Amino acid sequence: MPLAEIRKETERRMVVSIDALKAELKHLRTGRASVALLEGVHVEYYGTPTPLNQVANLSTPDATLILIQPWEAQLCPVIEKAIRSSDLGLNPSSDGRVVRVPVPSPTEERRKEIVKKAHTLAEQAKVEIRHHRHEANDKVKKEGKASTISADEEKRGLDEIQKLTDRYVAEVDAVVKAKETDILAR
Repeated sequence: MPLAEIRKETERRMVVSIDALKAELKHLRTGRASVALLEGVHVEYYGTPTPLNQVANLSTPDATLILIQPWEAQLCPVIEKAIRSSDLGLNPSSDGRVVRVPVPSPTEERRKEIVKKAHTLAEQAKVEIRHHRHEANDKVKKEGKASTISADEEKRGLDEIQKLTDRYVAEVDAVVKAKETDILAR
């Protein structure tokens, strides 16, 4: 496998790790209402766990409220139960036609817990990126042992992969730092 191909595949996998981190961070509460908070919530719909956004319209009329309008009114209690049983710490209420989910500002202690969770997710992303580096380094070394590339090309390939790793680890740090600032802002 040529070095350029190994590098390209490694970079693609590192980008996927970054994208997965960003998707996970979307689910962390920042104190502002966002329909992204409810992306992981599933409701029982005709016996099948279904994502909330596939059985109702979700909106945020203001910064402290999520409004859920189910397509079928009998889903209101099911939606309430699903949100309560999630680990989001939200307390929905229903009038039989719509479900209102107030999103209170988290306490200082809760904000710190959320930041810790963000750092845990970031560390997992860094481990994935390092794992991709390890796999790529193994491929480059294998090519070197098979004598399909020279020792200089092997060294250059390993250096390029390390630079890629450093770049994406720094991007993880930047992404989590931005999320931390967002979480701690009042």
